[in-house]
Amino acid sequence: MTQAPHKPEETEVSAALFAEIQQFYGRHMRAMDEGRVAEWTGDFLADAVFATNARPEPQRGRAEIARNARAAARQLQEDGVLRRHCVGTLELRRAKDATLVAKTYALITRTVVGGRSELEFVCTCEDVLVRQDGRWFIRHRQVHRDDLPRD
Repeated sequence: MTQAPHKPEETEVSAALFAEIQQFYGRHMRAMDEGRVAEWTGDFLADAVFATNARPEPQRGRAEIARNARAAARQLQEDGVLRRHCVGTLELRRAKDATLVAKTYALITRTVVGGRSELEFVCTCEDVLVRQDGRWFIRHRQVHRDDLPRD
């Protein structure tokens, strides 16, 4: 049986844009992991949506996302836990409306200070990114933890 050649539907992006988005994610994830919640949430549009199968309802708006992120960061600090988001396998495509769709895998580690590091979650992530005022923002984030039902 002969296989049909793969014809991606997405529009390819330049190597420079790919590198720019990798830099965006490096800075974005490091901000959260280092407790700089305001910087991390500043990467979301004011009306952004953050949906995950770990919560029954999506978080709507930067203010709600920030409230939840601050609470999570505070709890981690109180528990003496360092969390790291290791994001990779970036797949990037341009959508017809000039947004970018970024798909990644995220390995999230948990380290209790003085203890061993362990893998806490494995996730797939899909972000819709928009460029405004010369920088990238997240319009919509969908995270699926592998250990939870996808519904």
